[in-house]
Amino acid sequence: MRVVTTAQPLDVQPTPLALLLLGREADPKSERGVECPGDLPAPSDPDLVERARAAKAKLGDKVFVLGHHYQRDEVIEFADVTGDSFKLARDAAARPDAEYIVFCGVHFMAESADILTGDDQQVILPDLAAGCSMADMATAEQVAECWDVLTEAGIAEQVVPVSYMNSSADIKAFTGKHGGTICTSSNAKRALDWAFEQGEKVLFLPDQHLGRNTAVRDMGMSLDDCVVYNPHKPNGGLTAEELRAAKMILWRGHCSVHGRFSLDSVNDVRERIPGVNVLVHPECKNEVVAAADYVGSTEYIIKALEAAPRGSKWAIGTELNLVRRLANRFAAEDKEIVFLDKTVCFCSTMNRIDLPHLVWALESLAAGKVVNRIEVDKETESFAKLALERMLALP
Repeated sequence: MRVVTTAQPLDVQPTPLALLLLGREADPKSERGVECPGDLPAPSDPDLVERARAAKAKLGDKVFVLGHHYQRDEVIEFADVTGDSFKLARDAAARPDAEYIVFCGVHFMAESADILTGDDQQVILPDLAAGCSMADMATAEQVAECWDVLTEAGIAEQVVPVSYMNSSADIKAFTGKHGGTICTSSNAKRALDWAFEQGEKVLFLPDQHLGRNTAVRDMGMSLDDCVVYNPHKPNGGLTAEELRAAKMILWRGHCSVHGRFSLDSVNDVRERIPGVNVLVHPECKNEVVAAADYVGSTEYIIKALEAAPRGSKWAIGTELNLVRRLANRFAAEDKEIVFLDKTVCFCSTMNRIDLPHLVWALESLAAGKVVNRIEVDKETESFAKLALERMLALP
C-alpha cells in the first residue's frame, strides 16, 4: 500500500541577513550584500596601473589613500599609508587637509575613519560590498536584545561592554552609550583591565576568540569564567545562573579567516618544518593560540618578523595576502615564512577592493563626482566616538 501525501508550503520568512547573502536586499549599514554602482573598467585593462597613477596625481593632496595589510599587492601599491584598521583610522584623522579619504579596507573601517575625521572630509570605500563577516555577526537589534536578557538576569548594571574594533558603528555606539570601550587586538588586555575596574563582568563583542584568549592567556582567568552568548538562541542559549556566574560573556562571533586555523594545522607544520616558529593572531581559536609559540596583532606579527634572526623559520596564522607579502619581503634575509594552513585562505570581502574598483573611485573623484561615500549619522557617531575616546585614554 502506498500512501500519498500532499506537501504543504511552509510559512517561513527569510531573515534580512539571508536576503542580503542571496543578493536580494541592500542595506547600507550592512557589512556585505550591498551593491556597488557604476561602470568599472575591465580587470584585463592593461592601462589600469597608469590610470590609477594619473587619477591620483590629478587629485594630488586632495586625496589620501589608506591600505589595510590584508589588501592585494596591486592595491597596496597606491596606498599612502598601510596598517591595521585602527592605525589607518588615526592616520586619516591626522590628515585634516585631505578632502577625500579613500579607504582600501572594509565597511567598518571606513565608518571608523568617518567618525574620527572632520565634517569637511569625505570617506570613500571603493566597493560597498567589501564588508566583514565577523562584524555582521552582531547587529544592533541582537545586541539590544542581549542587554534585555542581562537586565532580566539582574546583572546588566554589573556588565561593561567591550567591543572589538572589528564592529559596526552601531555596535560601537551601543558600547559608548552603555559605558564601555573599544579595543584592538593590540590593547585588548588594557581594555579589559579598565572594564573590570568599572564593573564585575564584561560583554565582549563580536569576536569570542579574542575575548577568550585575552581573558585566559593574558589575564589568568579560566575557560569556566567564560560563557558564549548565541544571539540565535532564546536568552542566548544561557540560563540566568550561567550569566550570573560568568566573568566574560562572549558574543558568538568569529573571523572567517582566523577561525579556519586548527590544532592539526599547528601539528602538521611542526612535522613538516623542524624548528619552525608558529606565530598566530589572537582571533584564532583558543587551542591554536595555546599551541603557538607567539601570539599577537597584525602589527606585532610584522615587527616580530622584522626582528627575527636570519635563517629563522616561521609559520604565520593570519590572512594570506599579508603572509605572502612578508615572505617575499624577507626572502633576501633567508627567513622562511609560510602560511600556517595548507588551504589558501584570503579574506574574501577584503579582496573585493581590487584595482578596477580603486581606479573607478579615483577617476570619479578626479572628475568631481563623489562615489561610495561612507557617512555615519551624527547620533551614532557621537556615542561611537565616546567609546573610541575611552580607548584612546587607556593607560
